[in-house]
Amino acid sequence: MTQTLGARPRALRTPSPSRSAGRGLTAGAVVAGPLFLGAGALQGLTRDGFDFRRHAISQLALGEAGWTQTVNFLIAGALLIAGAAGLRRLLGAGAVWGPALVGTFGASFWAAAAFPADAGAGFPAGAPEATVMSGHGSAHMLAGMVGYLSLCAAFVVLARPLAARGHRGWAVASRLVPVAVLAGFAASAVSVLAFTAGAGLGLLWLAAVAARLSAAPADRWRTASPADR
Repeated sequence: MTQTLGARPRALRTPSPSRSAGRGLTAGAVVAGPLFLGAGALQGLTRDGFDFRRHAISQLALGEAGWTQTVNFLIAGALLIAGAAGLRRLLGAGAVWGPALVGTFGASFWAAAAFPADAGAGFPAGAPEATVMSGHGSAHMLAGMVGYLSLCAAFVVLARPLAARGHRGWAVASRLVPVAVLAGFAASAVSVLAFTAGAGLGLLWLAAVAARLSAAPADRWRTASPADR
C-alpha cells in the first residue's frame, strides 16, 4: 500500500456538545431582531393614532395596550442575552468582547422596558404634541444609546472572526453597517423614520451575523485567537 508523500489523514469531526449548545443559544440572536421588529410593526399598524412617520417604536409601550410592547422588549432582551452566551461558546473561551457587547445590547432592552419612553406627538391618544422629558424618558434614551453603541462596537469586533473563517465580504459589511446605524440615529432629529431604519438595520444585521457564524462548518471552527477577541 502506498501513501502520497506529505498527505495528512483527515479526521472526521463532529460538533462538540458545547458547540451544539452554542448554536442553539445563538439562535436567540438570530430570531430576536425579526421577532421584535415584526411585533412592533404589527402593533404600529393596529394601534389607534400611531404613525411610524411621527412616533418611535418605543412609544408603543405607552397607553392601555402598552404592556404588549413591554413584553416585546423583555423577550427580545432575553433572546439577545442567550445569543451572546451562544456566541461565546461558538467563538471559544478567548472571545470576550464580541459576546459581551451583544449581551450589553440585550440588557439595554430590559432597561428600556423598565423605563418607558415619554409620550409625545399626540401618542398615546390625548398626549400633547410637545414631548416633556422625564426621568424615566431620559433613562430610556440612555439605555438605547448605550445599547446601540455596544451593538455597533460588537459588529466591528465580530468582523474579525468572520474574516478568519473566510467570510471577508461579511467582515467588510460588519465594519460598514455601524456607520449606517449611527447615521440613522443622527438623522432622528429630522426624521423618526431614519431612526427606526437605523435601529432596525442593527437588529437585522446582528441576526444575519449570528446566523452566518452559527452555520460555519465544524472543521472551520477553532479556538479564538487574539485576532478574534
